[in-house]
Amino acid sequence: MADISINFAGIKSPNPYWLASAPPTNTGYQVQRAFEAGWGGAVWKTLCEPVLNVTSRFGAHHFNGQRVAGFNNIELVSDRPIEENLKEIYETKKRFPDRAIIASLMVEPQRDKFHEIVKRVQDVGVDGFELNLGCPHGMSERGMGSAVGQHPDLVEKSTLYAKEVAEVPVITKLTPNITDITATAKAAERGGADAVSMINTINSLMGVDLDTWNTTPNVNGMGAHGGYSGPAVKPIALNMIGECARQPEFNIPISGIGGISTWQDTVEFMLMGSGNVQVCTAAMHHGFSIIDDLTEGLSNYLDDKGVASVSELVGKSVEKYTDWSELDLNHRMVARINNDICINCNKCHIACEDTAHQCIDMLVDGNGKEYLEVREDDCVGCNLCAIVCPVEGAIDMIDLEPTEPPMSWNQRESALQVLNSK
Repeated sequence: MADISINFAGIKSPNPYWLASAPPTNTGYQVQRAFEAGWGGAVWKTLCEPVLNVTSRFGAHHFNGQRVAGFNNIELVSDRPIEENLKEIYETKKRFPDRAIIASLMVEPQRDKFHEIVKRVQDVGVDGFELNLGCPHGMSERGMGSAVGQHPDLVEKSTLYAKEVAEVPVITKLTPNITDITATAKAAERGGADAVSMINTINSLMGVDLDTWNTTPNVNGMGAHGGYSGPAVKPIALNMIGECARQPEFNIPISGIGGISTWQDTVEFMLMGSGNVQVCTAAMHHGFSIIDDLTEGLSNYLDDKGVASVSELVGKSVEKYTDWSELDLNHRMVARINNDICINCNKCHIACEDTAHQCIDMLVDGNGKEYLEVREDDCVGCNLCAIVCPVEGAIDMIDLEPTEPPMSWNQRESALQVLNSK
């Protein structure tokens, strides 16, 4: 059996699955239920001065029959007294000493405020801190959350303030509501962060009710932007993690967050540089018992691949992620339709004819049977036909033998400059 235990920035847990700081980690009762189910760790719901939350708080984007493809949340940090939370953290850690308990913290970016809350919380035996510099709603309007996380100088200062008194690892949680997340990731590292976590939720409005014209969710007829999570945000999270992981001057671990629902998602996040993963929406949708599928699937995958430890996955795909200008302009692939599998729904032809490169012909064979065929000389290998095809295996994307050596845009421009200088 592969070893799925981790040591993330000095924090150990029996598997890489932590519950993210969110409604599922609001109480000791919940976190203990999660640990009983098998979760490796939990980031406690953010501690701050208690807030007043509103109702309703959640909304969901259901797409094409899939429930909760995306999730919207306007809930804020913990609405319970800090002392009550600390008591439950202490009791939970005492009962589950082998599980990681991370305290999420949020205060204004001031040295004395960070010193006070870090000292106060670490006395109950947490394994680490996560600085919530990413919450996009409510708290940001009070000068915290993403209002801090969107400014590299404040990210650096906040991290530094926490590190000055922290006796356990500090993880800085980053907002995706920013032009370049690598700027704040590097700022966190400059501030002394032991790791970063990403992504926090994305600014969103879930929808509008067509009968009442109220936004979803709404509070007594009024709505506000909230944080977007769930499977729909996974591609955005993977990109941001990959962008940070491939920076040669960025050298601290990444805790991956954003739409992780399956063990396959876990593998993708770890290959792109995550040292562990945090899960929220999937647990809210299906309950804590999903941990069985997550750990079993991950373990079986590692065994099938002959990988001894989950830590061996971390970052293995990062070198394959680059800038567009470094991609091979001479690489060519084409689509080929398998007519023994094709059901002649014509979706590929419609998509290609209307919105791509008009290279799929509708033909008739000698028996009068209609079939589809790709004109490979005109096909640019865009993948659209394979993407819209409803039948697995009906369309293959085939790599053609190269006729020219690899050449990127940067290489092309360099060669042209040499020619023009002569």
